[in-house]
Amino acid sequence: MHLTSITAAALALVSSALAGPLETRQQPWKSTVITSHAEPWAFAFLPDQRILLTERRGNLRLVNPTTKTTGTITGVPVVAYGGQGGLHDVALHPDYATNSIIYLSYAESGSGGAGGAVARAKLTLNSNGGGALSDVSVIWRHSQRASGGLQFALRLKFHPVDGSLWIASGEINQMTPSQSMTSNLGKMIRLYDNGTSFAGNPFASQGAVQSQIYSLGHRNPLGIDWDAQNRLWEVEMGPMGGDELNLIEAGANYGWPLVSQGRHYDGRTIPAHSTRPDFVPPKAFWVPVISPGGLIIYKGDLFSAWKGNAIIAGLSSQSIVRVNINYSDNSAKEAQRVSMGKRMRGIREDKDGAIWVIEDGQNGRLMKLTPN
Repeated sequence: MHLTSITAAALALVSSALAGPLETRQQPWKSTVITSHAEPWAFAFLPDQRILLTERRGNLRLVNPTTKTTGTITGVPVVAYGGQGGLHDVALHPDYATNSIIYLSYAESGSGGAGGAVARAKLTLNSNGGGALSDVSVIWRHSQRASGGLQFALRLKFHPVDGSLWIASGEINQMTPSQSMTSNLGKMIRLYDNGTSFAGNPFASQGAVQSQIYSLGHRNPLGIDWDAQNRLWEVEMGPMGGDELNLIEAGANYGWPLVSQGRHYDGRTIPAHSTRPDFVPPKAFWVPVISPGGLIIYKGDLFSAWKGNAIIAGLSSQSIVRVNINYSDNSAKEAQRVSMGKRMRGIREDKDGAIWVIEDGQNGRLMKLTPN
């Protein structure tokens, strides 16, 4: 069957609207390989610029970028390794310089399968390039578990002003809990540093689980960061198509699984965001997917033309994706896609404005990117 001219024109218009700029293999940076790791997932800079790095099987490493050596931190909680689960993010307490407290997110086993957890612990470093965790305590858990080991997310971020702890909570492939106010799956969670619900949350008066929730209707939020106005941006994996970049608003519902710009893996359609104006649509979306693994909102001066841009680590796209954000109307559009030749799992910016990334999988490299 041939397409009518009207249908063909409509498809061409949609294709044009969704298409990003041409991908380039010419990299606008010099890549310096620091270390290689087994399934690295996340990393965080210590005050002395050494790096804590998580490996999904449950290892926490201490990287010295100067000597390019790696040590081990002992005392990490037991993780449920499998599927997409294991040891996930690491974050430093805002007062780490005085209290040495860090936070880890991870998948854990229990009745009904695996779910996400966040623990805090005191980190003591030794003179041999390693260290140990003590006083480990779980401060937050997924409200339910499931088999399959998918879509935990569990990115961690502290608010730069009020010090609240934010957790990007995935829906572990259960879909419907994202819309349930009695589940903390598929939500943006906001807590005090001890794991109790933040008093200013939009549903603070509605109950134990509800009081944790800042926004809902998320699928697999794998990147979060603050812009210069201290607003939270989030990037999440869609289903088959429909990866999203969202600006997070208090009490907002982003629609999953009732709406999406993608479709189910079995081919079933999902209503588009335009059909439900009561849900907040993404500022940018991708069809086909980029499979976001991490996100920064760039704030430095080394890549001065990128200040305020969203920089996304792409997994299946094997790329670094730069998105220009128009802060006058909060619109966003892909501006550049740089081929990396590897699945990119995570991304961070250091205090000098250099961009650091980690590759996914076995022998995933930690690399520092500086301008050519």
